[in-house]
Amino acid sequence: MKMIDISEKPVTKRTAWVEATVVLKPSVIRAVKQKKIPKGDVLEAARLAGILAAKKTSILLPLCHPVPLEYVELEFVLKRKEIVVKAIVEGEAKTGVEMEAFTAASVACLTIYDMCKSLDRAGCISGIKLLKKTGGRSGSYERAE
Repeated sequence: MKMIDISEKPVTKRTAWVEATVVLKPSVIRAVKQKKIPKGDVLEAARLAGILAAKKTSILLPLCHPVPLEYVELEFVLKRKEIVVKAIVEGEAKTGVEMEAFTAASVACLTIYDMCKSLDRAGCISGIKLLKKTGGRSGSYERAE
């Protein structure tokens, strides 16, 4: 097991978009929209947790390089039975920012579940996936769906 040697790779602008979904009861989604969850504003807590998580990715994943991030954004789309979380991460580095985007989306989803679990223990997190990435030697990728 080893950390991959990226010393010969050039620094390029890297961007990654990751999406995940939290499935909850419609009544809980309404409470989130109305900011009536007992723990507080779910989406703002999830946004901050996701940003912090992106910045700490290399601490959580043992073989992941530390990457200087220049931009992290989390977007939320509330539907009848789910909250779709999209993380967008950018940075200039020798390696990609996909793992930072995955970590941001995952921790945002965990935060949503944690804040809503008293109202819906059956909630679940699903569908985490890379939507798109740009930069680097391998070029761009976009999920075909």
